Amino acid sequence: MPHLLPEFEYHADLEPHSIGPGPFGNRMEGTITGGEVRGERLKGRFVGAGADWLLVGSDGFGRLDVRATIQTVDGAHVYVQYPGLLELTPAILAIMGGGGTPTGFGDQYFVTTPRLETGDERYSWVNQTVFVGEGRVLPGPAVEYRVYRVARGG
Repeated sequence: MPHLLPEFEYHADLEPHSIGPGPFGNRMEGTITGGEVRGERLKGRFVGAGADWLLVGSDGFGRLDVRATIQTVDGAHVYVQYPGLLELTPAILAIMGGGGTPTGFGDQYFVTTPRLETGDERYSWVNQTVFVGEGRVLPGPAVEYRVYRVARGG
């Protein structure tokens, strides 16, 4: 059975914009204005264009579509893209409304499946790795994730 190994953590600062209700739900966008990645094998910061698009459904969950670029401390660029699912608890809604208290990991269902890719050989291992993330939301707003690598069982 595969198992999860901690790989890196990161936070991203967001500047939210409401797009409004549409045919698929209420859409919001959060431009990534800064953030840091911390791990033994992957360290860096968010650069360039990046955003977190959130589609709020009538079921009380938000569907994520996130795209960003990480610049590592040694100058490589790693593209990250992920879908995810966020339970819109009262605490999450309070933060999205401009206030609130930080949530903890596990206070809500907030799970992502990041896909990383790069052409830099020093980080080519990310191209053949499956990741799973768990998140929490901070006032600001900002998000913070713990990202795990799916490792072979045995």
